[in-house]
Amino acid sequence: MKRKLLLALLLVISVLTACSSSVDEIKDSPLYNGRKLVIGVVGNAPEVREKNIEFKKLTLDDLKKENLSAKYDAVFIMKKYLSEASEAPYAKIYRNAGVPFFFMGSKKSYVPFVDEEVEYKDYPDTGSAVYADGYYESGIKGSNWEFGLYNDAVNKVNVQDVYSRIFTKVDSIDDHT
Repeated sequence: MKRKLLLALLLVISVLTACSSSVDEIKDSPLYNGRKLVIGVVGNAPEVREKNIEFKKLTLDDLKKENLSAKYDAVFIMKKYLSEASEAPYAKIYRNAGVPFFFMGSKKSYVPFVDEEVEYKDYPDTGSAVYADGYYESGIKGSNWEFGLYNDAVNKVNVQDVYSRIFTKVDSIDDHT
């Protein structure tokens, strides 16, 4: 009887432990708590944890017309628009706009976006677990960043962590205002 009770207790503890934590979710991901950021978004604005982020809807045509650095701290191009956003006329915008661009969900690196000679559909997948590629050019120097998901797992917690890290990166770029 004691043996059955002990086995049942161990089973219950094992089940409760397994249900209470997911190895595919980052724990204690810090929120971005810097200054308010205004982010232009081509596509649907993401769901984020931060309250000090303002998203403003943009179209790809808006990128050609607007003085982006006067209105936005960064621009996100969402996955649905990546192929169109990689067309040659936009490359010059990404290189000269004075704001960082983040290509969300791209498996192709930032290269097909900033090089007029490269087509998105023809550029090979990087094979990495990158969720977002960022690019910012200041003068003649370009910088790029990659943001991956914890354990390569796509879930709400991990995606929101990526956005928090992107906001921190945007805030650290002080010469684009």
